Amino acid sequence: MHTRLKKLFEIKGYSLFVICVLLVGTGISITLPYLALYFTEDLRINAGLFGVFTAVSSLSGVVANSLIGKHSDLSLDRKLIIILATVSSALGYGSYLVFDNFLILLITVSFFSGLGAAAMPQIYAYAQEAAIESNSDDKTFAMSALRSLVSLGFLGGPLIGTIILGSFGYKGLFIGTFAIFLTVALLVVLFLPKKGAVQKKRPGIGTTPLKRRQIWYPLIAFIILFAVNAINGIVTPLFIVNEIHGTHADVGFVVSLCAGLEIPIMFALGALGRKISNHTLMISACVIAITYNIILSVSTHSWQLMAAQLLQAVFVAIVMGNGLSYFTELLPNSPGLSTSIYYNGSIIGRLVGNLSGGIIAQYAGFRDVYWACLAIIIVSLFILWCIRPHKDIEVVTT
Repeated sequence: MHTRLKKLFEIKGYSLFVICVLLVGTGISITLPYLALYFTEDLRINAGLFGVFTAVSSLSGVVANSLIGKHSDLSLDRKLIIILATVSSALGYGSYLVFDNFLILLITVSFFSGLGAAAMPQIYAYAQEAAIESNSDDKTFAMSALRSLVSLGFLGGPLIGTIILGSFGYKGLFIGTFAIFLTVALLVVLFLPKKGAVQKKRPGIGTTPLKRRQIWYPLIAFIILFAVNAINGIVTPLFIVNEIHGTHADVGFVVSLCAGLEIPIMFALGALGRKISNHTLMISACVIAITYNIILSVSTHSWQLMAAQLLQAVFVAIVMGNGLSYFTELLPNSPGLSTSIYYNGSIIGRLVGNLSGGIIAQYAGFRDVYWACLAIIIVSLFILWCIRPHKDIEVVTT
């Protein structure tokens, strides 16, 4: 393992990618858990309007990401895109320091965060190209290792955010995140070589039924999986407290346990990329998610949910880590487009999950949410089972 890790840093720019990804993950997680509180406590905005704010800003990211991802593989300088995206993200968080009007924030944050949404996909795309140029035979491991750093950032970021919030208030949170994104932009300016995308001529995606089946069907499956994960994040704390009468400490332990397990599991699964195909891992993720939701649907004590977090952690590690490699293998000559498709799927999935999880719980009950999740995971499993493995679909990129 030590040798494999050492080889990763032989990829040109990989050390910089590690620092940037960790900083971005930490920066987002410092502020994200407290945004809802800021809107409801400081701006006096109700939860419904905050939901609208989240939906609009998320969808703006999908639109910008799609356009940038498509053109980044053809002619644009990927370094310049990363710089502009990270500066835009900084300006998005800086907007909270300047404006306190909901409508103005909706417009400015949606615009800047939309453009900023391209930062992570383009960093991954650059890393993918660098791995190819370095003739690395461990690209899946390289990408999974980078993706695990986002989870590492989210593990420590909320704690840092709590300390900043207690000492400096909400403005301290926004200043901190603003500074982190500007730091990433500065690191890219100073240390990342300028390199335009080199791309073979290829037809447009989705021009034939075959390509629709190979690209859009997996995307639908991933949106479902991301939605299920978002629903679990919303409903499980409520389920623990209201349904099985657990404590808030139980909630914290369940969430922390899952987050702590995700990182080493994601790392280990990335290391298995040479032996197990990403397609097989995605099928396994669906089976694991089905098992997990069955367990939660019949659970009566908190310790049962705690034990089940091992399954949830494996599921999240596969979808979050190997899922990125899944799409880069589908479109190996279009790293910008492939990472954008993956990230758009995650954004849409989380949006759908956040909007639907509470509705299902309100009208069907907390326990029945897991049965609903079980049903839609089966749809994802069916889609992934029906499409052919990556090695059989090279026509997509030729």
